Amino acid sequence: MTEHWENLNALTAPLLTWYDLNGRMLPWRSVVTPYRTWVSEIMLQQTRVGAVIPYFERFMEELPDVSALAAVSEERLLKLWEGLGYYSRARNLQRAAKIVVSDFGGALPQSYHALLSLPGIGEYTAAIASINFSEPVAAVDGNLLRVAARVSGCGEDIMDAKVRRLFRQRLDAAIDANRPGAYNQAMMDLGATVCLPNGAPKCEICPARTVCEAYKNGLTEVLPVRAKKKSRRVEERTVLLLFQGGKVALRKRPDTGLLASLWEFPSILGNLDESGVSLALAQMGLSAESIAPAGSAKHIFTHIEWDMKGYFADVTGGTDDLFWADADAFDALALPTAFKKYTALVRARLQ
Repeated sequence: MTEHWENLNALTAPLLTWYDLNGRMLPWRSVVTPYRTWVSEIMLQQTRVGAVIPYFERFMEELPDVSALAAVSEERLLKLWEGLGYYSRARNLQRAAKIVVSDFGGALPQSYHALLSLPGIGEYTAAIASINFSEPVAAVDGNLLRVAARVSGCGEDIMDAKVRRLFRQRLDAAIDANRPGAYNQAMMDLGATVCLPNGAPKCEICPARTVCEAYKNGLTEVLPVRAKKKSRRVEERTVLLLFQGGKVALRKRPDTGLLASLWEFPSILGNLDESGVSLALAQMGLSAESIAPAGSAKHIFTHIEWDMKGYFADVTGGTDDLFWADADAFDALALPTAFKKYTALVRARLQ
């Protein structure tokens, strides 16, 4: 399949015309500052726009600038982030904020390469330099890659690092030097609302249709090409909702790995029945006064899937690694979305 990279250049003008008429009204676009753009782009990584908006607005209300973000406690930061997942994004955001305050006088650096020096900012996020500082650099994410692959007719695997570098070069060449931020946001919007994935693009209203190789050749269901993902590993877990004296037991996960340093309900690998739970509790130094099922739940991470079964248990005893949280403490802590069902059950019981 022959690529037609010139199509990307031909798309620029009609794309910007389309964007001026159809661009999405989003809270980080209504009031544009480097800080707001940065936070929004970090939140939008692997998260839908509709899900991000209420989190963004709440975050900005409490942490309106870099200094506030740098100074907030980690527990409060994670609570504000609770439900968005991928909590390392929040921690890196704060690490970067502290560097911006200490090394850059509280203002985000204004170049693509300087932004890359900050924790949590990769090549895509560094392209906020185009939106706030008019630097002509393309923000190459999944939306841009999908649009560019279809328009150019590129049949290479868009997840291959060499192919992504090639796309970056081609998109950098196609970007409107006078409106680089608008170009990137237009490509994002086009990919999110019109040039949709999984064979469902709205070609009839797309500004790219006259220069799009996939549209011309009936290849919208074929392009872009992506290598098949590896299957997720399924892990069975038994989640323990332990109560004692009007409090619930929590523990902190390890400092590294999945859900690092977050609070969670104690859980055990495997699918245990009530007798297995009773034995496990005894091994934890706890004695069960009552055990009752709390239902099942499932959570899918990028590379692993948790199939969970929960139990309520009223217990006596305890160990040093357990923190017993009353209703106020429980509401103040951030728990992973993986435990969303059990969090709601516990909150109802603590009230």
